[in-house]
Amino acid sequence: MLNINSLHITPELLALIAAIDEFKGAWKAIGRLAPEKLQRMQKVATIESIGSSTRIEGSKLSDAEVERLLLNIQIQQFDSRDEQEVAGYSGVMQTIFEHYQHMDLSESLIKHLHRDLLRYSTKDEWHRGNYKQLPNHVEAFDATGKSIGIVFETAGPFDTAPRMQQLIQLSNELLSKQLLHPVLVNAIFTVEFLAIHPFQDGNGRLSRILTNLLLLQSGYLYTPYSSLEAVIEQQKQAYYVALRQTQNNITSASPNWQPWILFFCGLYVYSSKTC
Repeated sequence: MLNINSLHITPELLALIAAIDEFKGAWKAIGRLAPEKLQRMQKVATIESIGSSTRIEGSKLSDAEVERLLLNIQIQQFDSRDEQEVAGYSGVMQTIFEHYQHMDLSESLIKHLHRDLLRYSTKDEWHRGNYKQLPNHVEAFDATGKSIGIVFETAGPFDTAPRMQQLIQLSNELLSKQLLHPVLVNAIFTVEFLAIHPFQDGNGRLSRILTNLLLLQSGYLYTPYSSLEAVIEQQKQAYYVALRQTQNNITSASPNWQPWILFFCGLYVYSSKTC
């Protein structure tokens, strides 16, 4: 089980949480804008989120290309892997925006969302909706696409299910008993989920879907109108550095939560300013 006792609630962290919750309160008034204006805001944020989250994982589609694809998404014929990833991400986002109140954080939900995320990808048909069967350590590649070494060792296939079960149990307990601020629970869930890397592919995209789900379930109802994914894309290098700094000792007796927790909270403060 993860040790969260080494998480320090510093004045800097308290200030970030206060800013997040201040905007959460302010949204009660902003959220009463005319429906057509809110609809436009959500459309822009959704395009940015889909474009950014898929580009973080290597897609080459611009926001304009994503928008054109979404206009014709009912055709459900996608020629490239980039288009397949955009279509899958769009569908899952729409699902959580519409049904988040009826979703319980569980292994079955996470597997279901993963299956839907990759539903259009023929390359991923063999593993979608199932935990990984092979190691999927995070590698670095040179400009030619050749691997230059492993950056981070993820959980092995044998350890994946137990660690996911422990993570879900811990997250649900912290949230239901209000033992820790929900944004901090979300940050802990995300960094451990990515350390496990439970699926053969699609983990980065799914982690950002789950981040949005947990934020909505915790009452941060402006989530669909801002793009956390776009902020991550803008700070991609810092995002990976913060993840690695915490993941490198996350299974130790005293994990260093601070680099990732502070970065995650800062991301959400910044994303709220895009509303």
